[in-house]
Amino acid sequence: MTVLAVVGPTASGKSRLALRVASDRIAAGRPTELVAVDAFTIYRGMDIGTAKPEPSERVAVPHHLIDRIAPDAELSVASFRDLARTAIAEIQGRGATPLLVGGSGLYFRAVVDPLRFPPTDAGVRARIEARWAEDPLRAHAHLAQLDPPAAARIDPANLRRTVRALEVIELTGRPFSAFDDSYQRYESIYPDLEVVLLDPPTERLRASIEERAREMVRQGLVEETAALRTGGQMSRTAQQAIGYADAAAVLDGTLPHEDLAVVIARRTWRYARRQRSWFRADPRCRRLTTSQAYEQLLEA
Repeated sequence: MTVLAVVGPTASGKSRLALRVASDRIAAGRPTELVAVDAFTIYRGMDIGTAKPEPSERVAVPHHLIDRIAPDAELSVASFRDLARTAIAEIQGRGATPLLVGGSGLYFRAVVDPLRFPPTDAGVRARIEARWAEDPLRAHAHLAQLDPPAAARIDPANLRRTVRALEVIELTGRPFSAFDDSYQRYESIYPDLEVVLLDPPTERLRASIEERAREMVRQGLVEETAALRTGGQMSRTAQQAIGYADAAAVLDGTLPHEDLAVVIARRTWRYARRQRSWFRADPRCRRLTTSQAYEQLLEA
């Protein structure tokens, strides 16, 4: 059975297109349900900063993996994969078509491809992180001695990924790079996978990102962040969502409120560039205009 997907950088119009396609397919008697392939819309209470679809939109078209877990819960990529694959199987079991929509390249590939995820141990990770917390460059140099291929693919300043690689080496006795051979292949577990890529021209995308950042601030991102803090500690995964750490800085008095939208837009643009690179490298992602993508998905 066919699995459809709309991918692309933040603010490229993915959600709007997916909702329109699903609505029109449903109207034509072709049941279609949306699966959010996103690391953060799955968290309850994180609405403004993740640009979740409106409740009315979720009523009109079935949505999955939105508001599933509390913001203090950790969620691994492997756990997300299992939730998404279960949702896809249930949708297909109802005779409907799953339409995946999202901008997280790793989460997308984890769902549709047979990627392997090595084991993890919170205690081991915490110990390694504590050892190298003050000197990520030395941690990266240490990794380069143990696993040069992995070190070559990790930014020396990215302590989190360096620690993860060292954790895997300690837990398995094997190089972290030994687990990523499946990343080099683009072979989906879904034989009939149709993927469209929305990737607008740079100036238009940057303008959309800047407008989205301003709109988040106008809608009350700072207030939403304050409510999340009141409700409890956000998990490490949840804290990685762009905008929330910056809104927290406003609450703490270390970032002027008037600078918030600019800072969020800058960080989002850096992320969008990585998203572009990820999806452009995937030969299955057909880069189309919004109208072309609509026609492609409507007829698939």
